[in-house]
Amino acid sequence: MDVVVSAAGDTPFKPVAEIAPEDYEAAFRGKVLSQIELVRQGVGHVAARGSFTLISGVLADEPIPTGSAASMANGAIEAFVRAAAIEIAPQRVNAVSPTVFTESLDDYGSFFPGMPSVDLARVTEAYVRSVEGAQTGQVYAVR
Repeated sequence: MDVVVSAAGDTPFKPVAEIAPEDYEAAFRGKVLSQIELVRQGVGHVAARGSFTLISGVLADEPIPTGSAASMANGAIEAFVRAAAIEIAPQRVNAVSPTVFTESLDDYGSFFPGMPSVDLARVTEAYVRSVEGAQTGQVYAVR
């Protein structure tokens, strides 16, 4: 196998005063640990110069109300990518960090007031850059 790509992860959106420790744990399991496991287990199955591309998101850099669990998870993914890149070389690992998808504005647009959306086609281009490029330890922001 040459490439492993992840575009999945789930986090709850609740105000800090209402979010429970279990919600943060769920965000960590659903978005962070699941992707870390792809890399951890994949290292032995991906070609020596193969790559992993994970997903984080805009909330690592631009938090929103009710988004603390997502911000935590996205930041953790980005830190993991930078750290894992130096350990798994010559295999590569990067992350794509999009803002809200234009195609999902009806469902999620109200969570991201004032933030521009991005078409899935642009996000796909960032994945292609990660997979086909030579960089490692990068977070490709798609804004």
